[in-house]
Amino acid sequence: MHHFFQGLLIGIAIAAPVGPIGLLCIRRSIMDGRLAGLSTGLGAATADAIYGFLAAFGVAAITGLLLRHGNVVQLAGGIFLIILGLRITRSRTAPADGKATHAPSLAAAYFSGLGLTLANPVTIVAFLGIFSALGLGGPDTTPGAAAGVTVLGVFLGSCAWWLLLSAAASWIAGRINHGTLRIINWGAGGLLVAIGLYELAQLALHL
Repeated sequence: MHHFFQGLLIGIAIAAPVGPIGLLCIRRSIMDGRLAGLSTGLGAATADAIYGFLAAFGVAAITGLLLRHGNVVQLAGGIFLIILGLRITRSRTAPADGKATHAPSLAAAYFSGLGLTLANPVTIVAFLGIFSALGLGGPDTTPGAAAGVTVLGVFLGSCAWWLLLSAAASWIAGRINHGTLRIINWGAGGLLVAIGLYELAQLALHL
C-alpha cells in the first residue's frame, strides 16, 4: 500500500500542473461536456502510465529511443498544438449540454490527450528521475511488484485528477454566458498556440 499511495501522489503531481492538456481538458469540459474533457484526461493518464512503466521497469531500449529522438517528438507536438489552438479559436461556442455539434468524439478526445502527452519527452525524464530517487527504476535495479503497484497508483492518481478537473470545469459551464465562452475559446486556443510556438522556438535554439 505504501508504494500504491506513492504512485497516487506521483500521478497527481505529474498531471496537476496546468499545461496544454490541462487547458484542453478544461476547454472541452466547458464547451463539449464533462465526458469529452474526462476522455482527454484519461488519454493523458494512459500516457503517464506508459512512461511510468518504461521508467519503473527500466526498458532501456525504448526509453533510449524516445530520448534520442526527442527533437522529432517535440517538433510534432509543437506543430499539433499550434493547429489545435487555431482550430479552437475558430470554433463556435455552445453550452456544454453534451450535444454540441463541434464536440470531438470521445475516442478523438482520448487519443489527442494520449498523443500530446506522449509528445512531451520531459514526461519520461521526470519519471526516470522520480523512480530512480525511489529506487524503482534504472539499469541497476530489479523491477518487481513494488514497481508495478507504483505504476498502477500513477495511473489512478492521474485519472483522479482529470476526473476532478473535468467535473469542476463542467460545473462552471452552466454558470457562464456566450460571451464568456467565446473568451475561453480565444484564451485556451491562444495559449495552446503560444505553447506550441514556444516548443518550436526551444527546439530551434537547441539545434
